[in-house]
Amino acid sequence: MATQQIDIAQLPIEQLNQLAKQLDQEIELFSSSMNQLKHAQNKFVESQESLNKISPESLSKDILVPLTGSIYVPGQLSDVQNVMVDIGTGYYVDMDVKKGKEHFKRKIEYITKQIEKVQPLLQEKYRMKQVVMEILQYKVQQASLQQAAAANGSTVATR
Repeated sequence: MATQQIDIAQLPIEQLNQLAKQLDQEIELFSSSMNQLKHAQNKFVESQESLNKISPESLSKDILVPLTGSIYVPGQLSDVQNVMVDIGTGYYVDMDVKKGKEHFKRKIEYITKQIEKVQPLLQEKYRMKQVVMEILQYKVQQASLQQAAAANGSTVATR
């Protein structure tokens, strides 16, 4: 199926308004996707940095263990060789610290690639929206000038 290109300068004001609304929705969708990707990326970076802090000297170190997002209990590190990693959808895997670091490195790289795919699409939608708004503004201005000229012409004709 071939894509047909349309000169947006030829579209009427109503269709330009619809196109602007559609672009707003697409911008919102891509912006939301970018925010979610960046949030996930930050979580993985934090997890990787936490693993970087684990060393043999950390053994028996006092820590706070999260029970929920806002409830913690005191604890001590009893194993600095292995960690339990959330691999998604409620599954946890016991792995050594090195494998945990590799896991988060892969996740960060994957999400970074996804961000690099979405970012240009978002920028293109912003650019398209700007062009549509400029054309729309011009057409509205021209329509109001034509109405003013028609109103002046009719008042001159009635005198």
